[in-house]
Amino acid sequence: MARNVLNQPPGKKPGSATNSKTSSLSAVTSDDLKITLISLHGLIRAHDPELGRDADTGGQIKYVLELARELAAHTQVREVELLTRQIIDPKVDDDYAQVEEPISENAKIVRIPFGPKRYLRKESLWPYLELFIDQTLQHFKRTGLPDIIHGHYADAGVAGAQLARLLHIPYVFTGHSLGRVKRQRLSLGKTDVAALENKYKFTARIEAEELALETASMVVTSTNQEVQQQYELYDHYEPSRMEVIPPGVDLTYFSPIDANWKKPKIAEDLGCFLREPDKPMILTVARPDERKNLETLVRVYGESEQLQELANLVLILGTHDDLRELPKAQRTIIENVMYLIDRYNLYGKVAYPKTHKPDDVPELFRLATSTKGVFINPALTEPFGLTLLEAGATGLPIVATNDGGPRDIIANCRNGLLVDPLDNEAIERALLRVLTEPEQWAEWSANGIKGTRAHYSWNQHANRYLRDLHDILEHSPAPVLLDKTTSRRLPEFDRLIITDLDNTLTGDDEALKEFIELLRNNEHIGFGVATGRRLDSAMALIKELGLPQPDLIDTDAGTQLHYGENLTPDLSWRKSIDYGWRPAEIHKVLDKLPGLFLQEKENQSEFKISYEVDTSVSPSLTAIKKALREAGLRAKVIMSLGMYLDILPVRGGSDLSIRHVLWKWGFAPEHVLVSGDSGNDAGMLLGRTLGVVVGNHSDELECLRNLPRVYFAKAEHAAGILEGIEYYNFLDKITIPNDRIE
Repeated sequence: MARNVLNQPPGKKPGSATNSKTSSLSAVTSDDLKITLISLHGLIRAHDPELGRDADTGGQIKYVLELARELAAHTQVREVELLTRQIIDPKVDDDYAQVEEPISENAKIVRIPFGPKRYLRKESLWPYLELFIDQTLQHFKRTGLPDIIHGHYADAGVAGAQLARLLHIPYVFTGHSLGRVKRQRLSLGKTDVAALENKYKFTARIEAEELALETASMVVTSTNQEVQQQYELYDHYEPSRMEVIPPGVDLTYFSPIDANWKKPKIAEDLGCFLREPDKPMILTVARPDERKNLETLVRVYGESEQLQELANLVLILGTHDDLRELPKAQRTIIENVMYLIDRYNLYGKVAYPKTHKPDDVPELFRLATSTKGVFINPALTEPFGLTLLEAGATGLPIVATNDGGPRDIIANCRNGLLVDPLDNEAIERALLRVLTEPEQWAEWSANGIKGTRAHYSWNQHANRYLRDLHDILEHSPAPVLLDKTTSRRLPEFDRLIITDLDNTLTGDDEALKEFIELLRNNEHIGFGVATGRRLDSAMALIKELGLPQPDLIDTDAGTQLHYGENLTPDLSWRKSIDYGWRPAEIHKVLDKLPGLFLQEKENQSEFKISYEVDTSVSPSLTAIKKALREAGLRAKVIMSLGMYLDILPVRGGSDLSIRHVLWKWGFAPEHVLVSGDSGNDAGMLLGRTLGVVVGNHSDELECLRNLPRVYFAKAEHAAGILEGIEYYNFLDKITIPNDRIE
């Protein structure tokens, strides 16, 4: 299964670093894999995970924990680390503040601090992902590079992809649920698309998924339908990279009823709601999320006299202490459910306990099985549906949405029925059939017990996963940056100022003179330039302005790096920058588009194609990216000053070039001040460096306002840089007033 993918050009199998001082990589042996999983949102802990607490603490968390545990138990794996976000918040348990927590032997959770300390829902994490990237680079410096990075969901997907691109480590992506699919489903019958965008940040999420797909050597999916009907919606859909590896179910917990089984304590909790608790149970276990379609289920039950006569409805909707403290979206779902219970007068027929423990879930499935009940998942979309496997493993027949995972599960296990989640009558008919056909119920029950064990074991999942990883590693060269450079330092200074030239340093001669004098009077400060200009043009302007010789010069929009008086080229950067770069084919696609005009020859370079853009007739930036993707071309597309368009290699750009410099030379981001004025400076302004946006900046940088470590100066040009230097007290003991935005 050879792959033509971003991080895997043909080459020798890479090695595995054991610590930050490793000078070179030895070949990875069959029992020496280090795997880094990344899952950033939700409340993740190794014991008693709070599944269903909110919309972000669901099946993905259980998936990554069990994947980490199973991979770490394999003889081919030395270590598995699960990177997530450190949370210090009195509203959640102190467990989530621990820096490290063991999952099992050879597997652990590592919590990376980034952004505000408090707990955030996933849609609020996007502004802080660059901070995570920089913090993780520091973590890798201390502990060594992994052999594989695996990002889960869009947020970790884009962060993991950026790390993989920078470090040239093979990358695996699992989307879990996809933004394009969710947007389609939630938009049905709704006209307020702007409200959906504001709530779910679909634009950022979909672009992140595209970048993750572009970078991934392998995309792990749970179902064939996910590949054929969901990932196919993306520009970077590549069937050869898709691997359908269904997750497993923990059969030690989800086992059928045996002779020693007794009714669990949670049966008493349900009995408080139900007049006839021994009736068959219609059970659902789902967090209160719009996608889960829970109100439809209650409506179907409330409008069916037959269902009410035959069975109780049991709704396990996560856990909460105080309904008023839930996020508004979850509170609204639960309040709507309670309204429907009242509207249809379902008191005594519906149970909806406010809390449950993880250990209660398998007992609930066994309890429902003992009543000859049914499990239902009526979600609008269902990427997989782990609860369906758990129900099936205990012998409980299932009714599930005709989407994603349920299709494959029922095809493999033959233990229930598929329904259209928007067809109320179909849902009612399916539930009635399960509840009124005892011979069929028994067959479905037996099939579920047998089928889950045959098709959905974690051991089988891990074996297939590792088989594919080894194939990827066999076609991967060692990461470029794993050499003896880790202990080097840029010479003779302990902090560094990196600034754009045009319109940032230029434009105010008096302030420029003051800036030059500042550099001359502070030998402990290094000086770097980052510019879209070519090297020859940049050096000519530097000379004209009377600037000192830069210690670092980053030219051609983050595609060329040189150091010191002799302009020594960075060979490791050059070695990586040209991957996937096909300039002739890019010209064929873009030169013919309306409103795009090639800039003069002196503005073009080996790894940069530059256009002037007439936005009144040109396609949108999104359409330009799509045109390149549809042509099978991988490139970064950057707009500056509303009229200049740069096309760069995917491993280029100031965000990656500056991080490359800091990684290679061991420089702390907190000791680096970066300054710019336009869109092609955005990449280097994000993250843990100290960003300064000068007062004469272009509109493209407004999206950075109020982000941590990005200071918007009132003064323009070089005076704005001086203002930023004062703001961070950069000449003395550095302070970072905007380190966190709470």
